[in-house]
Amino acid sequence: MKNQVLKYFLISLVVIILDQIVKVVVHYNMDMGTHGQILIFGEWFKLHYLTNPGMAFGMKLNFEYGKLILTVFRIGAMIAIGYYLYSLIQKQANTGLIICIALILGGAIGNLVDSVFYGIWFDNAPYDAPSPWFHGQVIDMFYIDIWEGYLPNWIPLLGGDYMALWPVFNVADASIFVAICFIIIFQKRYFKKEEEEVVIEESA
Repeated sequence: MKNQVLKYFLISLVVIILDQIVKVVVHYNMDMGTHGQILIFGEWFKLHYLTNPGMAFGMKLNFEYGKLILTVFRIGAMIAIGYYLYSLIQKQANTGLIICIALILGGAIGNLVDSVFYGIWFDNAPYDAPSPWFHGQVIDMFYIDIWEGYLPNWIPLLGGDYMALWPVFNVADASIFVAICFIIIFQKRYFKKEEEEVVIEESA
C-alpha cells in the first residue's frame, strides 16, 4: 500500500516540477505581453507571458488582504485534496479517478507555489501588496485564441466589451482542467464502486 501511495503522489510531484520549470523558463526568457509573445500555430496558439494576480480568469478579491485570504484558501484546499487522494488510495478506488485527483493536487500546489513565493523570488507582487510573501502572481503562458473581438452591444452586461474566448493558462491549470474533464466524462465508471458500496450498505 505504501508503494501505491508514493506512486500516485509522485504524479502530483511531476506536475509541480514540470509546471515550475516552464514558469521559470518563461520568466527568464520571455518579455511580458504582446511584445514578447511567440506564435506556435499562427494566431490560434501562442506563448504569451503574463501574470495573474488572483483567481481564474484574472478575478480577484478587491481589498487589502484579499490575496492573502485567497492564498490561505488555496492552502486549505490543497490539504483537503491531498487527504482525499490518500483516502481514495486507501479504499483502492478506481485508478482513473485517483490519477485525476493526483493531477488536480499537483496543479493546485503548482499555482500555490506562485502565490506564496513568487513575490519574493521574482518580485512580482502587486505594487500595493502589504507584503511580497503570499502575494505572488501566478505566471501564465499558453494562449489558445479561438476567437477574440468585441461582443455585440445587445448582449446584457458584456455587450461592447473586448473579449478573448480562451484565457491564458499554465501547466498547473491544464492539469486541473484535463482531470476535471475526465472526471465529468467518466464519472459513472469512476464512482461505480462507491455506488455499489452504498447499495450493499442499504441492503444490509
